[in-house]
Amino acid sequence: MSQELDYLSLRIAAGRLSRREFLGRATALGVSAAFANSLLAGAAKAQVPQRGGILKAGLQGGAATDSLDPGAFSASVAIAFSKCWGELLMELTPDGGVENRLAEEVGSSKDAKTWTMKIRKGVEFHNGKTVTAEDVVATLERHSDAKSKSGALGLLGTIDTIKANGDEVVVTLKGGNADFPYMMTDYHLVIQPNGGKDDQAAGIGAGPYKVTVNEPGVRHGGERFKNYWQGDKRGHADQIEITVINDATARISALRSNQVHMIDRVEPKVVDLVKRIPGVTVQNVSGRGYYCFNMFCDTPPFDNNDLRMALKLAMDREQMLDKILRGYGSVGNDFPINEAYPLFSDDIEQRAFDPDKAKFHYQKSGHSGPILLRTSDVAFPGAVDAAQLYQQSCTKAGITIEVKREPSDGYWSEVWLKQPFATSFWTGRATQDQAYSVAYLSTAAWNDTRFANEKFDKLLIEARAELDQDKRKNLYREMAIIVRDEGGVIAPFFNQFIDATGPGVKGFVKHPARDFSNASALAECWLEA
Repeated sequence: MSQELDYLSLRIAAGRLSRREFLGRATALGVSAAFANSLLAGAAKAQVPQRGGILKAGLQGGAATDSLDPGAFSASVAIAFSKCWGELLMELTPDGGVENRLAEEVGSSKDAKTWTMKIRKGVEFHNGKTVTAEDVVATLERHSDAKSKSGALGLLGTIDTIKANGDEVVVTLKGGNADFPYMMTDYHLVIQPNGGKDDQAAGIGAGPYKVTVNEPGVRHGGERFKNYWQGDKRGHADQIEITVINDATARISALRSNQVHMIDRVEPKVVDLVKRIPGVTVQNVSGRGYYCFNMFCDTPPFDNNDLRMALKLAMDREQMLDKILRGYGSVGNDFPINEAYPLFSDDIEQRAFDPDKAKFHYQKSGHSGPILLRTSDVAFPGAVDAAQLYQQSCTKAGITIEVKREPSDGYWSEVWLKQPFATSFWTGRATQDQAYSVAYLSTAAWNDTRFANEKFDKLLIEARAELDQDKRKNLYREMAIIVRDEGGVIAPFFNQFIDATGPGVKGFVKHPARDFSNASALAECWLEA
């Protein structure tokens, strides 16, 4: 609750929330009227955003292969930069809701099959053109095209028709989906002139900063867009800079020496040391993100479910949580959902380390010889150590794991989605439907375990259209068990997002949806004069 109150206090201090709205939402959280008023008084005295300066970040997850095409976004740097130069139709809020951005109003038919979005008037692209409903239609068309390689294709495959009607966009789905507004928060869906069909990697959007520097794998930069539609709320710095620093130690050094004002992906093992740096604030928050070991279900030897089960049972989750995350997370159960999702089923048996049972399934699989596991520093904080720890636990089950440390640059283009056994991470999604549609639906572009299960696909479609929440929860429970027992993901733990800000950085909001304040820290933070 404190996290949500911090968020509300910051919004009212920044003028984004009225006094009446603040008191109403605070009361809904169970806060007394007296305490809510005291918070209101404190927020009123809080410093409002200041303009000026160059706001700098040192971030992990950048490579020479990065593109400004939103459909190709997969790693942190490209996503964080896009939140500077681009705008979405809607954004997730830290309390799990949806904030209207370019979509000013959203409504649906009773069966949740037809959705109408009123597009905000007077918003300008960086090239001087006005954002129109036609641009939104073109954007959604490009990402939902069956031939598209967009990471959002798995989400948008349910769209039947998209039409512009004046300043409104009308989307008709093949089946009802009560989560449609959450679909529109996907970070790939940056609204571009003509949907990016003319030049998908032009980097022209309607965000608070115009692209001035784009050196993939090295650095990115932008300058404040003077005609930004919400200039009093975002885009406070004169300029923003992102330096790609994939090495965790180097990021901390850059923050300590004031070369950058904020960093992401602080490794749990050094959090206590970072807290001791003068003026530095560690920004950690629990959420839906998870770290994983992915197996291709269609590639030998992982096409054998007994082998996959052996590798799942050979994972010592408690030890992994303690040694790698140092308690900054929670144990996972080999499916991508935890208690942060409203329709989570907490009665699914927790998988535990069982070397004897793992050995049984391993022998039953008929496999022998070493199994190659690829990893890298950029896979997730502590990924190399995690792979080596897993190697040790597998030995107790008679399984030999060969760990190969891959270069950071190129890991997301040359290893992820291409190699049959590798470490990875997911930040989670707004809803269970999104989490499953993006990575576990058989036709999803980002199905990084190559999981294909006809029954699972049918349940996903059924759950998407089910408006009865109890029935929907049961469907998701059945889907979770299928992924847990037949899928190719080993998810030993859900992580906390751990970032750090230096002296003078204000406006950072802890956001459970994604690290680096849902990738928006550069767009929303400011430097104290």
